[in-house]
Amino acid sequence: MNTDAKTGYDAHGDDSGQAHGSLRSYLIGFGLSVVLTALPFWLVMSGTLDSKQATALAIMALAVVQIVVHMIFFLHMNVRSENGWSMMALIFTLVLVVITLTGSLWVMYHLNANMMPGHDMSQMP
Repeated sequence: MNTDAKTGYDAHGDDSGQAHGSLRSYLIGFGLSVVLTALPFWLVMSGTLDSKQATALAIMALAVVQIVVHMIFFLHMNVRSENGWSMMALIFTLVLVVITLTGSLWVMYHLNANMMPGHDMSQMP
């Protein structure tokens, strides 16, 4: 390891004491990511679930699991890293994302329900 004699830090930058992932953990994360990407694709293409709502909920649940896999295996986030500040930033970001997505879906639903004309196309001349 190449360390600077004056500071004692690693010459390649980060010497924060955080554990970096091993090849095994990266391969496990990659495998889980591939499976969690292929499963929603298979659900949609095969039509396994009967309703569109059940398919959408399953895809969203798998997306949440994939986000957690990425945070753990690739971003190395846990409650101990940086004295919990990275977890607090993550929670704040998730709250903002949920508020934004919920508000956007609510606005789009109400625009569709209230702004679309309810006419029958078969009565057009």
